[in-house]
Amino acid sequence: MSTASLISTFLMAIRTDIDVNAEEVTALDQAIGDGDHVANLQRGLKALEKQADELAALDWPAALMKIGMTLMSTMGGASGSLYGSLFVAMSKRAKDTDMSVQGFAEIFQAGVESVKARGKAELGEKTMLDTLIPASEALKQHTQADLKELLHAVKHAAYEGMLSTKDLLATKGRASFLGERARGHIDAGARTSQLMICAIADVLAEA
Repeated sequence: MSTASLISTFLMAIRTDIDVNAEEVTALDQAIGDGDHVANLQRGLKALEKQADELAALDWPAALMKIGMTLMSTMGGASGSLYGSLFVAMSKRAKDTDMSVQGFAEIFQAGVESVKARGKAELGEKTMLDTLIPASEALKQHTQADLKELLHAVKHAAYEGMLSTKDLLATKGRASFLGERARGHIDAGARTSQLMICAIADVLAEA
């Protein structure tokens, strides 16, 4: 698949999965967050869809940079800053890295490290990083595997990481003020991160 079809197909798949699960994620966010996570994310995705043709004409570093800057300017809130940082950092690393599986593992890791720095968070703090970090680790560990095995490993890691947030005590964001009351609820950012990772993996599996 060309860069053009990859970007547009990724965006369509992500938007579809977020829309299908919007009610569920909103309920999660209302339980321990501000309740606007999905609406903010959908606004950012709509903005990217309008830029699909423009993004398709760019090389990967430039496209990733534009995605990051667009999410920062359209999503707003903490999520916009974090997702924006993810793609901006990936763009910077992509300038000096090839787009092989090994190269993309390094690019994605750079993005995840940027989210950690921006959010001042680590694994186990009930955030999107509980999805992103395991997915990144799975990707690094399976760069020599065939595509089916690699995608399965990444999806499984993202899903298990997302589920792990249910029993975690939140230390970041609004949920941190709830103390023990935040336990028993999956983090909305971890859920949407998992949905997006799995949507991309499914597209690649069918490519």
